[in-house]
Amino acid sequence: TAFCSYSGEALDKKTPLLRSMQTLDKEATNLLHIIGNKDVKHVNTTVGPEQEYFLVDKELYKQRKDLVFCGRTLIGAPAPKGQEMEDHYFGALKPRVAAYMHDLDVELWKLGIPAKTKHNEVAPAQHELAPVFDTTNVAVDHNQLTMEVMKKVADKHGLVCLLHEKPFEGINGSGKHNNWSMITDTGVNILDPGKTPAENTQFLIFLTAVIKAVDEYADVLRISVASAGNDHRLGANEAPPAVVSVFLGDELTEVLKSIENDEYFAGSRAVQMDIGAKVLPHFVKDNTDRNRTSPFAFTGNKFEFRMLGSEASVANPNIILNTAVAECVHQFAEQLKDVPEDKMEDAIHELIKKTIIDHKRVIFNGNGYTDEWIEEATKRGLFNLKSTPDALPQWIADKNIELFTKYHIFTKEEIESRYEIWLESYSKILNIESNTMVEMVQKDFLPSVFAYIDKVAATAVAKKSVVSDVSTASEGKLIKELSQLADEISTGLETLKADTAKALATEDPLANAKAYQTVVLSDMDELRKSVDAAETLIPDALLPYPTYDKLLFSV
Repeated sequence: TAFCSYSGEALDKKTPLLRSMQTLDKEATNLLHIIGNKDVKHVNTTVGPEQEYFLVDKELYKQRKDLVFCGRTLIGAPAPKGQEMEDHYFGALKPRVAAYMHDLDVELWKLGIPAKTKHNEVAPAQHELAPVFDTTNVAVDHNQLTMEVMKKVADKHGLVCLLHEKPFEGINGSGKHNNWSMITDTGVNILDPGKTPAENTQFLIFLTAVIKAVDEYADVLRISVASAGNDHRLGANEAPPAVVSVFLGDELTEVLKSIENDEYFAGSRAVQMDIGAKVLPHFVKDNTDRNRTSPFAFTGNKFEFRMLGSEASVANPNIILNTAVAECVHQFAEQLKDVPEDKMEDAIHELIKKTIIDHKRVIFNGNGYTDEWIEEATKRGLFNLKSTPDALPQWIADKNIELFTKYHIFTKEEIESRYEIWLESYSKILNIESNTMVEMVQKDFLPSVFAYIDKVAATAVAKKSVVSDVSTASEGKLIKELSQLADEISTGLETLKADTAKALATEDPLANAKAYQTVVLSDMDELRKSVDAAETLIPDALLPYPTYDKLLFSV
């Protein structure tokens, strides 16, 4: 379904997505004709969105106000065991999870959604589903349906499917990888390098167009994945950093370097793997490679945009990607359209060479999680938009308004309205989280602390009544520690309530979002430290909610 206002503005994501697909189709087809591939009449973009999620027991979920209202736990001490053994990731599916996945596949297939891959993910209780690639607008619709069906099937199994980007502190959150490519109506994947990528002119010119697009529009690509939930993942050593860079792998990097330096690329030879066991066959080593710390990685015949959060629609990233690439392809076509056929090869070589020189700063094949890379990215002049309020002002930058209005993806009014809506949504989410945390701690957790203090004090009195000279030092120490934490929690609560009220009263949308990000979120983090410390001292039977131990290891 597409939605528009009475005056004709697009209110949805479907309409701009279709506009962006048409734009890329037109520009890519035109460039292919100019470089000699005149058989192509149509270019489609394809997407395969991998979907990560958590499964928790429904009865336990109902006892957590933070999960019910916010989709993530706002308090909670870590379990004794997390993901450090990687046994969940490499282990077999548990029967209850396997049954859920089987039923999910069946329900998705009924809807024509080609779900294919399913497996455990790194964190305990975390899993992943991946579909077969499809045309972008169909893939986006399928992913929206997939998220709904996942929740409904989970309910039938006495489970809850959590799609928040960071449901649990201290273990990995959930992302959604957007595997993107371009295919012609003649059945050719334009981003397939073939066996000799150095000689594949069509591939190279579109590859460099994508690199240029990512470099010039990194800010809006970052914005396309920005949300309050995803801010907890990006840059946290479990998801790509907030800096957008392109991973190409060794072979393609060398190919581009040879073009830049006007050198002959000899190519890499196939290497046969011999793993030393005679009963196992030899096989050729895969010469592609992957970098799981890269936000935008080339993975064989497609680009994997890895910054998306699990709850997000994949429409926004693809609107941005399609439009940015279309603009760069258009620029290439303008430079090549009047070149004679006998000069075309040299002109393309020079165009690719210049593009590499101008935009190689965005190429990075190393570890994106290191502080050294963040420093290097700053030196290269790359954006490092760490949070949603940091990123969103770039949405209304002149160059971005010009891009989207030029190709009629958005009108200026549609751009400005989205900017305000996204800021408002961010602030509302944090306001709900703050209010939920206050209620959980004030009404449920602090009474548990005081109840346990009373219980320990009663134990000490009872001991003294039986044996007058018995030591109650351990009880006294525990009461003192809990009392200090209770005072910290009470102070933290008052600070959080006051700062939330100030943020709520801030009228400017950007200043409002910044107040929630810099002050309210910080207050919540500080309050959580005291609550989590107290939780570790209180028996589970006296806690008002199920702990991480039960939530993560009960399914």
